[in-house]
Amino acid sequence: MNKLFTKKEALKELIKRLHKGEDPRKIKQEFKELLKQTAPNEIAKVEEELIKEGMPKEEIHKLCDVHLALFQESLGQEEHIAPEGHPIHILMEEHKMLLKFSDELKKIINEMRAFKDLNSAGEKREHLIHIIEHLKSSESHYEREENVLFPYLEKHGVTQPPAIMWMEHNKIREIKKGIYKLVDEYKKLVFEDFVKRLEESAMSLAEIFSNHFLKENKILFPTALNVIKEDEWIEIRKEFDELGYCCFTPEVKTWGPEIKAGEITSEEKENLIKFETGSLSREEIEGIFNTLPIDITFVDKEDTVRYFSQSKERIFTRTKAVIGRKVQQCHPQKSIHIVNQILEDFKKGKREVAEFWINFQGRLIYIRYFPVRNEKGEYLGCLEVTQDISDIKKIEGEKRLL
Repeated sequence: MNKLFTKKEALKELIKRLHKGEDPRKIKQEFKELLKQTAPNEIAKVEEELIKEGMPKEEIHKLCDVHLALFQESLGQEEHIAPEGHPIHILMEEHKMLLKFSDELKKIINEMRAFKDLNSAGEKREHLIHIIEHLKSSESHYEREENVLFPYLEKHGVTQPPAIMWMEHNKIREIKKGIYKLVDEYKKLVFEDFVKRLEESAMSLAEIFSNHFLKENKILFPTALNVIKEDEWIEIRKEFDELGYCCFTPEVKTWGPEIKAGEITSEEKENLIKFETGSLSREEIEGIFNTLPIDITFVDKEDTVRYFSQSKERIFTRTKAVIGRKVQQCHPQKSIHIVNQILEDFKKGKREVAEFWINFQGRLIYIRYFPVRNEKGEYLGCLEVTQDISDIKKIEGEKRLL
């Protein structure tokens, strides 16, 4: 092989051959031999380059499953790639628990065939509800990856693998929603049909869990350990702690040196920022923003997230890891075109507000976007304002006393 034809280029060529429809069995041995010498972060780089060259992200996602099956045996058998308490160790332990719940779900569904309906299943029914509660709690796992780990990877130039993993998170969410709906509405179905459909969903969940967790454990996580610095991992762990964990997360051990918040000097405390209508200290400004009964996020004119307020009860998850991240990377792939349209309209002066309202966890959430401009009318960025208006909509009459 020509020296210029590197192993990374060879791997890229093999994936392209798969893309063109070549029989995976014919190139299986080539994959195995090549991947014995290939680090996980090199696989991630290959995916990045293929997308930059024009291969659709969705196609890379499909190929992931094919070439993962081919080199699964070659990726190594390490079980512990990070110490206890490290963010990666926590995520991998949660993977083990979720795979366990998936196996239990399949087993419990098979045992339910012996019953006439769900209510008569007794302990089996309780076990099923228990597993579903754990699946609902697992949302914390994906939020920590999407809102903390992925932004740090993106800062180090690893953008496409996290995007692909996020796509799979959304597929997992859809399967889980289907399971929840089936159990909630089981009385509308003949019990045999209910069990059959539940089994199909459980099999789909087990399959995507197995493939998805393998990709993260063997490719994404080793890549993260390779590119993210030690002091960044300490900050990631801190943000993990702030977001919280799943109800089934094994005991989270203390890890890393204690982080001490930087002290603000007396000079900084007394340094007032002057506005046209008054002056405020940095501490007062931050306190005001965090006291407002709304959540604020500011995206600058380059579409980069620059700031978010930290109200006591944020509606949507925000972590410090999103600072410096392109706003397009903070939204699912299916909604990016809407985000881009709003920003384009703001920049061209075609729109002065974009508003939406959604039902979220039983509450009515009002979301508005506003262009921020200077005195000359020049575009500075976009302000997102999110507000829970459930109780506001119930207001009637007057209230004049405290």
